[in-house]
Amino acid sequence: MSTSTWPALEYEQLDWERRDADHGPRAARRSTVREQYLAAVPPHISTAALRLSDEVATLVDEASTALVRFDGELGGEVAPFSSLLLRSEAAASSQIEHLTASARQVFAAEIGAPGKRNATAIVSNTRAMRTAIELSDELTADTVLAMHAVLMDGDPHHDAGAFRQEAVWIGTDGRSPVGADYVAPAWQRVPALIDDVMAFARRLDLPRLAQVAVAHAQFETVHPFTDGNGRTGRALLQAMLRSNELTRNVTVPVSAGLLTDTDGYVEALTAYRRGAVEPIIRRVAEASFTAIGNATELVDDIQRIRQGWRDRVDARSDSGVWAALDVVARQPVLNATVLASQMGIEPRNAYPHLQKLVGAGILVSKNEYQHGVLYRNDEVLAALDAFARRAGRRG
Repeated sequence: MSTSTWPALEYEQLDWERRDADHGPRAARRSTVREQYLAAVPPHISTAALRLSDEVATLVDEASTALVRFDGELGGEVAPFSSLLLRSEAAASSQIEHLTASARQVFAAEIGAPGKRNATAIVSNTRAMRTAIELSDELTADTVLAMHAVLMDGDPHHDAGAFRQEAVWIGTDGRSPVGADYVAPAWQRVPALIDDVMAFARRLDLPRLAQVAVAHAQFETVHPFTDGNGRTGRALLQAMLRSNELTRNVTVPVSAGLLTDTDGYVEALTAYRRGAVEPIIRRVAEASFTAIGNATELVDDIQRIRQGWRDRVDARSDSGVWAALDVVARQPVLNATVLASQMGIEPRNAYPHLQKLVGAGILVSKNEYQHGVLYRNDEVLAALDAFARRAGRRG
């Protein structure tokens, strides 16, 4: 039995004005209908006591240990894996929001090639994740705004990096919050609530992974933006994992673990709002184990692929082609400019390496209209797509 207690949401009644068009000869006229709806009033949690049952406390401790161990095992060979795992986490977080694209489309979009809108959104999410990790030592409202600014940059329909100043809700139609499954707190409450949850995130007296899960759930409850709340909240989760030193070297794709049971994830968030804190903590801990298993398989695949490359390339030990292969491992779609930038050489000096790798069958070249020649490695792309398929399984 759970011994945990947590303050549940309260609600307040607010007014909503709906404007309906008349359907007579003067259809341009509109009538105003005043309705009422219930909006959430989340409790402030910055000083709340977090008590866990022995079972959940043990699960949290075991998951935390597994995260630290996985991160440490990759510490000596982090270069190719840190970027791939970061992108995999961003893609999985986006997939929870039904934004999907192949690894090839995402990497092509990242270097400016035309492609699916979803791929561009995933690239933005990757940048938001990277921003979150870079700012993990500063868990404040400004950190959250910076993540959102990167995520929503260029979106003409939403204010990037700004808290909402309107009602948002989940369920029912897009025109009215009346009858919605969940209506987030009034926008006037958002700044204080975000300050509060970030104060909770900075506490030093809590089980670290449990703290991460609760802060994430509270953030999603506040829903501070008109769009991008889920992706920003999962970027915050990664920032807290790094801040709490559960990860130091790589991004463990916890969103990929959550993706295996999105219904369970949503149910846990709903339970949290009713005052049950343990379901979301349990879900994040279980997702951590799932993520570690999936990421380990990806790392093994990449290591096997890299070993195969070494068997196929004939070059001196001091040849620059080996550095080029390291770039390909973390950037499996690239052009001469990208390779040169990451190797610190002139673009003209990148072409011999690219040609050698094409000759060895490691890279495939394709002339893209208006974007010149792009090179890709289908083995790494296939490994990343296999990772995404494993994450998408419902368990």
